[in-house]
Amino acid sequence: MTRAARPWLWPLAPVYRLGLALREFQLRKGLKAVRRLRWPVVSVGNLSAGGAGKTPMVIALAKALTARGVQVDVLSRGYGRRRRSALPLLVDPSGAAEQLGDEPLVIAREAQVPVFVAAERYEAGLLAERSAPGEQATPAGTNRPPGAPAGSKGAREQASGSASQRVGVHLLDDGFQHRQLHRDVDILLLSRRDLNDHLLPAGNLREALHAAERASVIAIPADEPEVAEWMQARGWKGTVWRLRRRMDVPQIEELVVAFCGIARPEQFFEGLERAGLRLAARFAFPDHHRYTAGDVERVTMAAQKAGAAAVLTTEKDLVRLGAMAEKLPARILLKTVPLRIEIENEAAAVDWLIHTVRDPA
Repeated sequence: MTRAARPWLWPLAPVYRLGLALREFQLRKGLKAVRRLRWPVVSVGNLSAGGAGKTPMVIALAKALTARGVQVDVLSRGYGRRRRSALPLLVDPSGAAEQLGDEPLVIAREAQVPVFVAAERYEAGLLAERSAPGEQATPAGTNRPPGAPAGSKGAREQASGSASQRVGVHLLDDGFQHRQLHRDVDILLLSRRDLNDHLLPAGNLREALHAAERASVIAIPADEPEVAEWMQARGWKGTVWRLRRRMDVPQIEELVVAFCGIARPEQFFEGLERAGLRLAARFAFPDHHRYTAGDVERVTMAAQKAGAAAVLTTEKDLVRLGAMAEKLPARILLKTVPLRIEIENEAAAVDWLIHTVRDPA
């Protein structure tokens, strides 16, 4: 194991571990209710605190399922929202990150599927099902047709209205720890870094590695086969997906300045340099950082001082910039660098996923 990211917080690790054990006990004994939606739920999550590529993975799945004719929506907590409404909201792609969260906005814009945000994602799911084309409004507190068990195949067929209609699929963003909402498939993004990490608050793991046993699918970087070997050595016999991360980096010969407010900024900067860009300056802000005019001024001054031709950032940072993006001088281009996730043998992976959610065991 590697050295903890915050070794001075080791004394708090047992307290965090005790909290996890208490929550697990409550879930196993039914002291915390697990609620079901009528549509099947596919969760995308990870063990660490941020930086695993969950958002681009959700976008990739949403696009792949939509291309197969599956009705898809995304349920999100909308982390980082400044104003938390008591009611679930349908994300307006032209909306503001302060109200909706940066990740839901990126998903809505890129995947072009309905995205619903709520503090309780079960409530977001109810709104999604009531809002779906051909669905009748469901009274508050009701989440299945009369006479069918919650989440059962019969409930889903009855909810569809006819044999020609099929229920949709909810994609649950960052849902691995959100266990009070039933899910039909749990996709867990796991990397080499997770195998060498520690529990919060000393490390970045939200759960211990043995929690990976709950997953239906382990999704690993294609260039890290040792992750699958590590799981299989511990008895893992489930499905493994291999992922390739791709940054769509613009080709710029002149100097550039880069900034971001994400969990693992070094991945962003290193990706730019591997693509051949020359960074005159880089600015790493905290994850989900709310930008100020002062932040924009610092980046602008660095770009002007270096004679940089462009300022580069991520899609999430662009939506958090909002109108402040227009404050950059006209001669300095502001460009985003999208992160894409590609699933190896995507057709087979999506076939398996559709079969699993439509014909649960």
